[in-house]
Amino acid sequence: MIKVGIVGVGHLGEIHLKLILSSINFDLIGFYETNQEKSDLISNKYQVKSFKSLEDLSKNVQAVIISTPTIHHHEIATFFLKNNIHVFIEKPITTNVKEANELVQLAKDNNLVGQVGHVERFNGAFTEVENLLNPMFIEAHRLSNYPARGTDVSVILDLMIHDIDIILSIVKSKVSNVSANGTKIISSSPDIANARIEFENGCVANLTASRISLKKMRKMRIFQTDSYVSIDFDKSKSEIVSIVDYDNNDKYAMTIHNSDGVEKEIKIKSLENLSKNSIIEEHNDFAYAINNKLKPKVTFETGKMALELAFIILRKIDSE
Repeated sequence: MIKVGIVGVGHLGEIHLKLILSSINFDLIGFYETNQEKSDLISNKYQVKSFKSLEDLSKNVQAVIISTPTIHHHEIATFFLKNNIHVFIEKPITTNVKEANELVQLAKDNNLVGQVGHVERFNGAFTEVENLLNPMFIEAHRLSNYPARGTDVSVILDLMIHDIDIILSIVKSKVSNVSANGTKIISSSPDIANARIEFENGCVANLTASRISLKKMRKMRIFQTDSYVSIDFDKSKSEIVSIVDYDNNDKYAMTIHNSDGVEKEIKIKSLENLSKNSIIEEHNDFAYAINNKLKPKVTFETGKMALELAFIILRKIDSE
């Protein structure tokens, strides 16, 4: 088993810790937390060792999960990478692209696994249809109530970056143009934002994110030649609507006719009960990459690319 430590045991860090305790791939050695009250609480609750410093933790582990505020990601990840330790870091990878580039290079130079916690890549609603996607138009809505945490960054880096990462993984083309607008409501950075991302192959993605919504929504709709795919990340279900050649043998088929008299048949396939623990899937991918000396599904480079596009969107909003 891989000896692992956790840095930061706030809300998300505690979730990582609890799941790692039951992992068949990792042996949780302990954690480091700067808040002494929180450290004592977690240590007693889970009977896990609390280390007094990052240095002490680094001497006892092969890998680390970093779940601290984003502003500390670069410094902590740099320390562990320089100590030859594999790093999983929560999204966004860093606060700026320069720092992200430095982590990418450090992991590469030291031949270490660097993974970013873009958890939606492991959502069953997405993985079930991922290989079927060849999008030409994408519409995504990611809405939430105002959070108690995560407001140290804009809604683009907090929420929209999930969908940015998803679209960059499924659109096999370079970004050609970005337009965006957003509004500050409560925070000092945008709380509502919309971005239109155009790709060289003609695909267009329209992303909307809000953290002052009255209801929660995490949906993506993907339109492509002869089909439409709907993904509900929150409810872990997907729907595929396909348009195929008409089959005269199916008298119950839904059919459509175009202006040239061509008949097509509509097939609807609902995929439900796709729920699985996406964080456990992330952990498994991290362990597999370490054990087999392979790249994880979401590398530091991948996280950097999502961050780059997020900052392009932010600059477009600032210029409005």
